[in-house]
Amino acid sequence: MAAAKPRTSERPARPRAQDIDRYVGARMRERRIMLGLTQQEMAELIGVTYQQAHKYEKGINRVAAGRLYTIARALGVDVGYFFEGMESEQQFRPTAQQRMLLELARNFVALPNRKYQEAICNLARALAQAGGEEEGEGG
Repeated sequence: MAAAKPRTSERPARPRAQDIDRYVGARMRERRIMLGLTQQEMAELIGVTYQQAHKYEKGINRVAAGRLYTIARALGVDVGYFFEGMESEQQFRPTAQQRMLLELARNFVALPNRKYQEAICNLARALAQAGGEEEGEGG
């Protein structure tokens, strides 16, 4: 009878978050915010706890293929969306204008009534037209 291997107290190293996990999480968060969803609402849509959704977004926990498919459907995108832009070596850094646009979209979706949303659209249209007229006058 062969001798049993001695037990070691060392445990295998816990897998660490990879850059891809953080990237996928960042794309999830970006899309969630674009849709005006909270992490809690997102968690409910995909059938996980708030804490789990948070860990997915931070890249702390990896997203299984089936769950990624569910997330993509909930966010109205293809699974490939979460990997778009990975080929570029530089991390996406939104400009100040892009951050403002995301904030505007988030606040617009949060408006409690459609008439308010229509008023904002009319205001933006009027300001854009007035801006074009001012540039043409003496600009």
